[in-house]
Amino acid sequence: VQLQASGGGLVQAGGSLRLSCAASGRTFSNDDMAWFRQAPGKEREFVAGIRWNSGSTAYADSVKGRFTISRDNAKNTVYLQMNSLKSEDTAVYFCAATPMEYSRSYVRYDLWGQGTEVTVSS
Repeated sequence: VQLQASGGGLVQAGGSLRLSCAASGRTFSNDDMAWFRQAPGKEREFVAGIRWNSGSTAYADSVKGRFTISRDNAKNTVYLQMNSLKSEDTAVYFCAATPMEYSRSYVRYDLWGQGTEVTVSS
């Protein structure tokens, strides 16, 4: 059972990237999913979350209006579309799953992907 994040890379400020998180080993259609990020020297922070049933979403204030989280339960995959990227978005991005309602606290999540690095140059 694992989550595999991909799609990170180097992009100029103002550019876009789409991250993917593919789940394997079991179905995650009943799990709430989220993306977190961690910049060097900083704590891991919530970026976006999505409910498994309603598809309702939540975002950190710092990314609201620029990032969009979505999921395809048939493909067992969650996405993070990142537009208008800023240098402060530079971080390692992690996807996470929880059988409970998503939370902005990382302790709620019991399964994590390995992280994909996003670097935004100014």
